Amino acid sequence: MKNKYFIKNSYRWLFLICTVLLGCDLEEVPVDTANKGAVFGSENGLQLYANSFYDWLPSANNIHQADAISDYSARRNAPDFLRAGNVYTSRTTDNTSASGYDMVALGSDWNWGWGTLRNINFFLENNKDPKIAPEVRKHYNGLARFFRAWFYFEKVKRYGEVPWINKPLDVADPQLYGSRDPRTLVMDSVLADINYAIANIRTVNESSRTLITKDVALALKSRIALFEGTFRKYHTDKGLANTATTWLAAATDASETVMNSGRYSLYKGGGTDLSYRQLFISDAPVASEVILAVVSSTALNVRHAANWYFTSATTGTRFSFIRPFINTYLNIDGTPFTDEADYQTQTFMDEVKGRDKRLAQTIRTGSYKRVNAGNQVPAPPAFTYTYTGYQPIKWSVDNVAIDGGNNNTNAVSIFRYAEILLNYAEAKAELGTLTTDDWTKTIGALRSRAGITGGLSALPTVADPYLQSTYFPGISDPVILEVRRERGIELALEGFRFYDIIRWKRGELMEMPWTGIYVPEANKLMDLNEDGTPDVYFYTQAPASQINGVNYINVATESYKLTNGTSGQIVWLPNIVRKWEEKKYFYPVPETHLLTNPKLGQNTGW
Repeated sequence: MKNKYFIKNSYRWLFLICTVLLGCDLEEVPVDTANKGAVFGSENGLQLYANSFYDWLPSANNIHQADAISDYSARRNAPDFLRAGNVYTSRTTDNTSASGYDMVALGSDWNWGWGTLRNINFFLENNKDPKIAPEVRKHYNGLARFFRAWFYFEKVKRYGEVPWINKPLDVADPQLYGSRDPRTLVMDSVLADINYAIANIRTVNESSRTLITKDVALALKSRIALFEGTFRKYHTDKGLANTATTWLAAATDASETVMNSGRYSLYKGGGTDLSYRQLFISDAPVASEVILAVVSSTALNVRHAANWYFTSATTGTRFSFIRPFINTYLNIDGTPFTDEADYQTQTFMDEVKGRDKRLAQTIRTGSYKRVNAGNQVPAPPAFTYTYTGYQPIKWSVDNVAIDGGNNNTNAVSIFRYAEILLNYAEAKAELGTLTTDDWTKTIGALRSRAGITGGLSALPTVADPYLQSTYFPGISDPVILEVRRERGIELALEGFRFYDIIRWKRGELMEMPWTGIYVPEANKLMDLNEDGTPDVYFYTQAPASQINGVNYINVATESYKLTNGTSGQIVWLPNIVRKWEEKKYFYPVPETHLLTNPKLGQNTGW
């Protein structure tokens, strides 16, 4: 199967040429030496060069670890970016303070690097050989402009205004040390790039789901336009709210084009009990739903570390979902779980029953089992890993044998059809034009796949008070609230959450307490999967003896408590203050780059 790893290894000579030509940063002096004709004089040369663009795609680890900074994640320690005080500074983005996992969470091209852009612009500047048919050159220019659109989208998400550069800069070019350009100019240019890509990329569909196609470009446009439309709508201080509808309409159009193509559908091959998680643990991308994926290769020794990350007590952040998010999963009949009078005091054993079937495919519940030496073994939440009791399984496979290292070969999706449906529903909900038919074929379809039986073909008419009070106090529209609920659940752990919170201007959610399962009584054994064998013992006084296989957790420490002392919800790190500030809607420009080019200016508050 052709994928980016095969490309990278097979055509390393091209990478070396590009490094000679382009391997410097925005402030450095580019070198223009090499025989361009060897690259730009044939379609084979264009293809080889265009393959180098794929190196910029996010890795599997980039994706499944990206939610390490989000409102719904408890973890080993609070991210520097969220801690109160001046811990995170412009120096942090120069690799001096941020942890490795936090750097992954920032994104694929997470810092102020510009080498990727120079590579793209050099290609576009030189792809002009008249011996190559115009439609061929346009196709490869479309690929280049696809990656430039995505590159700039990530930069704008992270830093706001950035310099728009659409050519390779030489030594004397004053733009090399210029200032940042207005957001409107940059994003209009991004839109022009992605529209060009959609119009000119020749490949419409391909089975491996590893190549950039016209459909992938449409998916990216859908993502970009939804982000920009909602960002402008809710960040009213930027003075761009009156332009939000244009972007939301663009998101609707791009999504609808994919939906109407008939090439994709929600995967239901495993039935409602299995089909959702199968998307994330299958070695081959599920082609009916996945539009673009990162594919591993045992032969090339290219794997990822999902199992290691989500099962190891020492590797990774020990990512654990928090209870307020778990509360958002509906009951199987479509009613809110939080409408139940006792929802706050239901034990783990009870709260996971009769719920949206994605819950049991996202975290370990009572029915979850793992494969150990060929045997199915009960595997309730392991408090050697989880802090809250809500331990993820979405990306990790069930075989215990691959837990200790970079051993995963399951494909990791970058774009999938479910996101397109969610983008369409949200854009139309924000525009106030979502119809009953729209709801049925988007939110209703996603919930139907999850086994939910109620509310699939009728627009919600009552705002859920839990969603309003806990998550979105400024939103009264029940449709928008439910679309946001659905997005959070369907796309959990796929790297969307931080920037969803950013565009909705709800950064304060990052301050939520890290709460977990309800413990009715400390100093008492709990059987989390009700198989007759105790699993965990939360204590305020150490027991005289311990049972093999039981996790013993001291909840009388500064780090671990129960809300009522000897009972209540688990609270992890209650004394670590996480504080959201207005400045954190953008990252700071790294200090070393400001020293080189003061005209860039620093983002407000940093």
